[in-house]
Amino acid sequence: MSSGSADRSAERSADPSGATAPRPRRRWRRVLAWVLASLALLLLLAVGGLVVWSQVGVMQAEAGPLADVQSNPEVTFTDTSTAVILEPAGGPGEVGLVYIPGAKVEAAAYAATMADVVAEDGVTVVITKPWLNLAFFDLRPLSAFTDLVPGVEQWIVGGHSLGGVRACQLVGDADALALFASYCAGDISESDLPVISIAGSDDGLSTPEQIADARPLLPEDAVMAEIEGANHAAFGAYGPQAGNNEATITLPEMRSELAGLLAPFVAAFPR
Repeated sequence: MSSGSADRSAERSADPSGATAPRPRRRWRRVLAWVLASLALLLLLAVGGLVVWSQVGVMQAEAGPLADVQSNPEVTFTDTSTAVILEPAGGPGEVGLVYIPGAKVEAAAYAATMADVVAEDGVTVVITKPWLNLAFFDLRPLSAFTDLVPGVEQWIVGGHSLGGVRACQLVGDADALALFASYCAGDISESDLPVISIAGSDDGLSTPEQIADARPLLPEDAVMAEIEGANHAAFGAYGPQAGNNEATITLPEMRSELAGLLAPFVAAFPR
């Protein structure tokens, strides 16, 4: 090779506008595209895995207790795509309860335990069907459920276990809060809303001690109650639950206890 050719080759290599300059940029773009595609695939796999997991092991309503509610002449049972609605046979009362289920528990599983609240206390109960069976992933506002029963004037928001934690986040749109074997993760102690918290003495998941520890997060006048013999699953009718203690209370007794505790709470609402 002549010295002139060598010089021109060296100039092209050193010249940023030469033919070889774009190669590192193209390589960087290929790396970026590969990284983004990999992240998108990982995200897709994670979302897919979550969807599959959310549908596995969902605790279903026990057939017998559910059938009893559906045949109860004092309760109107309606199953919609977004909620299970329990109304007094005479029509919706003045007070309603939006009830958010615990994690991976079927909405209908709470119908049996809330039946006396409907029949005896005259409360309309709307049991939500959370997205992915997990309350934290359900971002719908409270109105998405209260609008299902237009005749109700005042609304309690409440829930069982993880559903109660979600209910605490919706108190700004409610007239009262009811916690069933649950507690708030955030501080609502300055709220002037009526609050009732019902624990089970034999709950092995949301223990009475955990609920007592979270007591300062609630208003000073919150009603704190404990049902003797109730475990975590006793607040619904969906069978045994891992990590729980044995319940010594029967379903009819539990149903009666819940109605008895909620009756004065509801009666104290300003009309």
